[in-house]
Amino acid sequence: MQYGRIWLAGLFLALLPGIAAAVDYVSVVTPSAILYDAPSAQAKKLFVVNRHMPLEQVVVLAAWVKVRDKTGGLYWVEKKALGNARYVLVLAPLIEMRATADAASALICQVRQQVLLERLESTGAGWLKVRHPDGETGYVRSSDVWGD
Repeated sequence: MQYGRIWLAGLFLALLPGIAAAVDYVSVVTPSAILYDAPSAQAKKLFVVNRHMPLEQVVVLAAWVKVRDKTGGLYWVEKKALGNARYVLVLAPLIEMRATADAASALICQVRQQVLLERLESTGAGWLKVRHPDGETGYVRSSDVWGD
């Protein structure tokens, strides 16, 4: 019986790095969302973010979600303002959108910093398939954006 508990504890510890590495992102689905300093509409209002802004979920309550933004700041937002549609935010001053997940592939366009791109899928090899607000679809390096 003692060995079973030790084995189970070992298994849990072995899986812990994978659990800790899992990050869950959501995006704002309402026209804008207020970020608060506590999970209450009576709490201090800190910021307003626009539709499609990606946020990392940290804690999920019944009606509120504690989120982290690209700067690492932690805030509370009403759960109803968030959805599973995924967007990423361009971090670098100018990035390249390519036709395929390869730096040598055809250049589709360049995208400026702070532009929100719809995240369509991850290649799992450092590239994301995205859609630009103008409708162009292509691939960007996942290291050039935040929210994936």
